Amino acid sequence: MTLRIDYRVAPGGALKGTARVPGDKSISHRAVMLGSLAEGTTRVTGFLEAEDALATLAAFRQMGVEIEGPEQGRLTIHGVGLDGLQAASRPLYLGNSGTSMRLLCGLLAGQPFDSVLTGDSSLSKRPMRRVTEPLQRMGARIETTEAGTAPIHIYGGQKLHGIDYVMPVASAQVKSCLLLAGLYAEGNTCVTEPAPTRDHTERMLQGFGYAVRREGSRVCLGGGGRLEATDLDVPADISSAAFFLVGASIAPGSELLLEHVGINPTRTGVIDILRLMGAKIEVLNSRMVGGEPVADLRVVSRSLKGIQIPEKLVPLAIDEFPVLFVAAACAEGETVLRGAAELRVKESDRIQVMADGLTALGIDARPTPDGIVIRGGRIEGGRVLSHGDHRIAMAFAIAALRASEAIEIEDCANVNTSFPGFSSLANRLGLQVEVIECD
Repeated sequence: MTLRIDYRVAPGGALKGTARVPGDKSISHRAVMLGSLAEGTTRVTGFLEAEDALATLAAFRQMGVEIEGPEQGRLTIHGVGLDGLQAASRPLYLGNSGTSMRLLCGLLAGQPFDSVLTGDSSLSKRPMRRVTEPLQRMGARIETTEAGTAPIHIYGGQKLHGIDYVMPVASAQVKSCLLLAGLYAEGNTCVTEPAPTRDHTERMLQGFGYAVRREGSRVCLGGGGRLEATDLDVPADISSAAFFLVGASIAPGSELLLEHVGINPTRTGVIDILRLMGAKIEVLNSRMVGGEPVADLRVVSRSLKGIQIPEKLVPLAIDEFPVLFVAAACAEGETVLRGAAELRVKESDRIQVMADGLTALGIDARPTPDGIVIRGGRIEGGRVLSHGDHRIAMAFAIAALRASEAIEIEDCANVNTSFPGFSSLANRLGLQVEVIECD
């Protein structure tokens, strides 16, 4: 029987010190994928040794790729080339990782063998037609459940052709899925996005020597090229840093330096939104590492004010909204989010789950179909449910910095999908998190 993990977080405190949060999850996934498909040996440092990225690694091992590590964030990937993958002997189990499942759909659609993709109960509820339908337009033979969810059956031996696809909703996972399928397609594959999304796939393809063309909001590549092995240094994940950016902003007396954080402009919405709310965040020692911009972030506590969050920033902060809602709960006045319906189909319905939790803690939080309205106030203690969502669990842990009593958070085991060691790092910096194992 699997033990349930709960958190009990003592109220108050401040965050102080210097830290480097774990490696970027999005880049870690893509490093394994492209390193496996490259010709030659790719060496990776800073790899995120968390369940989601490890699920991607395990899938490629099942398909015949030799990967050494991870050992202290180091991987050595012996690439097999674009045509060197082998059929897995059993379904590829991807745990809770939507990125793994959606990107693998594209990558496997052009293989000569059949594949089956499965996941845990949460991943098995997430919408997959957003990738399977455009893949079918490219000539893929791919099937989901009647509800459009996993398990996903991908039938090999199909001849793919490039398409010009206009995404109805901004999604880096859909864009990346189609670009990876485009590696195996005849002609050009082009994707137009309605708003900017993270561009790690395009940057990394170019780092592996593959030609990618960007024309405004449209990105294109041609099929039939090759990937050349390279060395990659994965920066610290800004989505993980976000918890401490908010925590140090809301807890009086806090001052933190977060080192080597990826500040890709398609990911920095959390910094922009917090600055609009009045946060003091300095970007120091900016540099380029393996094609990705990196910097150290210094944050000092400040009083925050409620804002109308600009809709253009929503895709640039889509994973950081649970903890941004905590910032809103601590701000003076009202914060309004619109244009974020995507949050309802993440690991949980993050709009409803955060609204329920904040309400249980005494905050006025009113969900809307595509967002939320939060009025800042006094955070009380209490018990909240994370619904097995790693970002919900960590967000409510940060909320305890401004709570009047302890906050108990139920079902926190999935924190390990993105941030192994969260509780120990948080405790070192000044939070007081007790990890409780429950039968």
